[in-house]
Amino acid sequence: MMKEVYGEQCLARYTIFRWCQRYEAGRVNIKDSSHPGQAHVETNSATISVVDELMRQNRHRIRTREIAVELLISKETVHYIIHKKLGYGKVCAQWVPENLSENQKMARMGVCLTQEFPH
Repeated sequence: MMKEVYGEQCLARYTIFRWCQRYEAGRVNIKDSSHPGQAHVETNSATISVVDELMRQNRHRIRTREIAVELLISKETVHYIIHKKLGYGKVCAQWVPENLSENQKMARMGVCLTQEFPH
């Protein structure tokens, strides 16, 4: 009946019952708990510094895969370091700190829009 109303994206009845059981058992955190065998992201300050230096050397063209190969760590770990530890995000295909002011973001966007790109 729920699938008729909500379509294919409707949760399975079993999933809803399982969530209710977990809530009644006292679980209120919606984040996943760690599982046995789940990879742990272990980063030290030296690795974070090296990733930051590589990012600063070539903000335009460096890829997480390239950093991972160079440092012999997983792409997921590199992604975690870039986004969670260093606070970088992509603006116009360039890595920049996410804590730019609105004026700085608009200036970067203006530069990107005025450059001619090949079709």
